[in-house]
Amino acid sequence: MAGKTSKNKASKDKASKGGSALTHIDASGEARMVDVSAKAATERTAVAEGRVVMTKATLDLIVSGNVLGAARIAGIMAAKRTSELIPLCHPLALSKVTLDITPDRKLPGCIVRATVKVTGPTGVEMEALTAVSVACLTIYDMIKAVERGVRIEGIHLVEKIGGKSGHYRAGR
Repeated sequence: MAGKTSKNKASKDKASKGGSALTHIDASGEARMVDVSAKAATERTAVAEGRVVMTKATLDLIVSGNVLGAARIAGIMAAKRTSELIPLCHPLALSKVTLDITPDRKLPGCIVRATVKVTGPTGVEMEALTAVSVACLTIYDMIKAVERGVRIEGIHLVEKIGGKSGHYRAGR
């Protein structure tokens, strides 16, 4: 217990000095869903991206099949169900989910990019990241029979617009 108390004190001290505390951890160190009831509903958008790296021969196979269409639908469905997969995410009525999958011969593989939009009290970063993750996993699932060495790489938040914390763009 002593270790837990000193960890909480350190977290509180960091927060009181202008640092950021973990919003999903309460004062006693327990996981909790963040209360967003006092937050204004504003328009929020998040963009996430990832890559599925494969051989050029495998890329040629999937471009002519319906692998990318299945992955696109899987990613959109996953964005809509994020709160069922990640325990502390709020269920949101998403207003837009787009998922673009671009074959890239230089990689070789596919670049997967999701854009998610909502008008609500909390952001949609997790929904965009979940959409990309599940789309990449779907591509992997559909091509693993022909290539076991496929890699899923670089899943990250590219941009977040709206909300109290404002605009974020990766690499800035």
